Amino acid sequence: MKKNNAILLSTPYILWMLAFTLIPLGVVAYYAVTDPVTGAFTLDNLAQLRLYMPVLGRSVGYSIVSAIICLLLGYPVAYYIAHRGKVAQKMLYMLVMLPMCMSFLLRTLAWKGLLDDTGIINNFLGLLGLPTLRMVRTPGAVIMGMVYNYLPYMILPLYSTIVKIDRRLIEAAEDLGCTPVQVFQKVTLPLSMPGIFTGITMVFVPAVSTFYISQKLGSADTSLIGDVIERFFKGNNMNLGAALSLVLMVLVFVCTGIMNRFGDDEEGGVVV
Repeated sequence: MKKNNAILLSTPYILWMLAFTLIPLGVVAYYAVTDPVTGAFTLDNLAQLRLYMPVLGRSVGYSIVSAIICLLLGYPVAYYIAHRGKVAQKMLYMLVMLPMCMSFLLRTLAWKGLLDDTGIINNFLGLLGLPTLRMVRTPGAVIMGMVYNYLPYMILPLYSTIVKIDRRLIEAAEDLGCTPVQVFQKVTLPLSMPGIFTGITMVFVPAVSTFYISQKLGSADTSLIGDVIERFFKGNNMNLGAALSLVLMVLVFVCTGIMNRFGDDEEGGVVV
C-alpha cells in the first residue's frame, strides 16, 4: 500500500520531468545527429564542433574564473551572516536575495550603463579631469557581469552549510589550544566543503551557458558558446546548434557529477 502511495505521489514529478526534461533532451539529441535537409542520420554536425572548441574553452575559462571570484567574495559574506544573531541573519539573507528579485536583463543593462564609454563611471572621471577607461567590451566586464549576477548562488549554499556547523566542535578546538586561524583551517573549512562544491556548481553551470551577459558587456572577441548556439538557432541552423547544445549539456552533467562526488567525499570531514 505504501509503495502504491509513493508511486501515486511521485506521478506529477515523473510527468513533469518527462515533459520538460527528458523529451526536450531527446529532441535536442535527435536534431544533433540528423541532416538539416534530408533528416537522415549523420555525424557531420558533431564533426564540425572542433571549429568551436576555442569558444567552448573560453566559456569554460570565464566560468571557472567567475566561480573562483564568487567563492573568494562569497565565503566571507556567508561566514559573516552565519555568525550573526537570528534577526540579523534574516535581514542579511534578505539583502542577498533582493537583487535576484530584479530581472536578470535589467541587472546586466545596469552594469552596461555604469561601464560604458559614456557611462556613469567615465562621466564621473571626466568631471574629475581624469582619463576615461575602457571597461565594457572586455573579458573583465563579462566576468564581472557573471560574478555580479551569480554571486548569490555562491553565498546561499555556503551560508546554509556554515550555519549548520555544530558550535561545540569549534569550542572544543578552542579549548584544545587552536588559534582562530587553526579553528578555521581544521574545523570550519572542512565542514563547509559541501557548501563550497555546491556553490561552485551553482555558479559554473549557468555561467558556462550564458549568452546575454557577453552580448551586452563583451564583444566579438569575448563571445561565448551560448552566443554561438543562439546564433545558430536564429539563423535556421538548428541541427548544428543542437549539436553544440548537446556537448554543452554533457559538459554540465560531467562537471555536476564531479562536484557532487567531491561534495559527498568531503561531507563531515574534520581535519585532525
